[in-house]
Amino acid sequence: MKKDIYHFFAFDLGATSGRSILGTLQNATIELQELTRFPNKIIHVQDKYYWDIFALYEALKEGLQTAASQNIPLDAIGIDTWGVDFVYLGEDGSLLSQARSYRDPYTNGQPEEYFKRISKKEVYDSTGIQIMNFNSIYQLFAAQCENFSPLRAAKDILFIPDALSYLLTGKKVCEYTIASTSQLLNPKTKLFETKLFEAMEVSSSLMQPLVMPGTVVGHLTKSLAKECGLLEIPVIAVAEHDTASAVVAVPAENERFAYLSSGTWSLMGIEIQNPIITEESYELNFTNEGGVEGATRFLKNITGMWLLEQCRKEWEAAGQKYSYSEIVELSASVEGCQSLIDPDHPSFANPKSMIRAITEYCRANNQKIPETDAALIRCIFDSLASKYKDVLNSLRKLAPFPIEKLHVIGGGSQNKLLNQMTADAIGIPVVAGPSEATALGNVMMQAKGLGVVDSLQEIREIIRNSVSPEIFYPQK
Repeated sequence: MKKDIYHFFAFDLGATSGRSILGTLQNATIELQELTRFPNKIIHVQDKYYWDIFALYEALKEGLQTAASQNIPLDAIGIDTWGVDFVYLGEDGSLLSQARSYRDPYTNGQPEEYFKRISKKEVYDSTGIQIMNFNSIYQLFAAQCENFSPLRAAKDILFIPDALSYLLTGKKVCEYTIASTSQLLNPKTKLFETKLFEAMEVSSSLMQPLVMPGTVVGHLTKSLAKECGLLEIPVIAVAEHDTASAVVAVPAENERFAYLSSGTWSLMGIEIQNPIITEESYELNFTNEGGVEGATRFLKNITGMWLLEQCRKEWEAAGQKYSYSEIVELSASVEGCQSLIDPDHPSFANPKSMIRAITEYCRANNQKIPETDAALIRCIFDSLASKYKDVLNSLRKLAPFPIEKLHVIGGGSQNKLLNQMTADAIGIPVVAGPSEATALGNVMMQAKGLGVVDSLQEIREIIRNSVSPEIFYPQK
């Protein structure tokens, strides 16, 4: 029987920080409250880069304990993270190592080596996934090539959100949207492509049974529920890839839109029913990732606020800390388009100094070198707007419908200057918000998993009731 009010716990984990969020659903509207926030850092040990999965687990428990201390009667738990990264489990179910980070350079050059065993075109035709060196397929291949001990001893592989839900419940699953980022899954059959494992001499039996978004994985173990001061509440496999969760929360009224999930990464795409795997999509390096209700997110990954985040770290280390509003003001104080970079150039993947990498790129390409913090910020914003225009133009060629507006969601949607620059560049309205799209999508898929809502359409109606997006129209 349905209740008047529901409380959902969303664990929203990004590549630089994470949060636990309470979502309260009442009267067909949803409200969010941040319970805890914590940093997420890459650990560099003996030339390998890892995520600390146990620290993330402790942060998850802390969030649950905070909810319990406030006497919040949680109805469910959902976890979303970035894609591609995973952990290895041994025969007894123990984690065999920390999760290697997609920033680890051990995958550099690995796609080219892998394509000597099976062609690049065959990999794309089988998966419809954009070729990026950090995809799970090349991480596995790199681990095999370096004879990585945890892979040799592994019985199972779990992607990051599934690993965390496993630590909560003891149940092992593989959620569809997170699996779709791996470049190991066929989007047409919605099954792992065995030949891709065989080409690297790794068994596909390492992967878990696929479950769709909204599936109940299990319940908090008795001991963990007692430790956190909670009941044995259900853990739901939401749309576990953070972008998939964010797209759930797009307040769209029809299909004729593109979305831009703006955060550390910028992901621009459209929502379609069937994957687009053609010669043109291959040449343009577009990707087909899983969505909810069997939909496909046809998109392109673009390096986003990573550029700015890394610069901010350097400025803070030098004693200069800028708020986000100050960053926008600084950018607006500089004349635009004095220098442009390609945000996806390999030199920006994980440089020791992002500031130096940007200035060296400008110097190498005979552009004006941004000599002030303001000029550097403006260079980043101009370059992102320019990249968005290029990608949207490609989407227009491939989309089965006209694109009438761009929904910008995620933290980057709060950047009014970049929103206006993007609207000017693409020539259609930019609808900015919700900024908390990922958490909203996470919460609403928990509601769907419990049968509180019935469809994506109903979810988006509730989102529209709950948020007030700002619209930016092209001006110049």
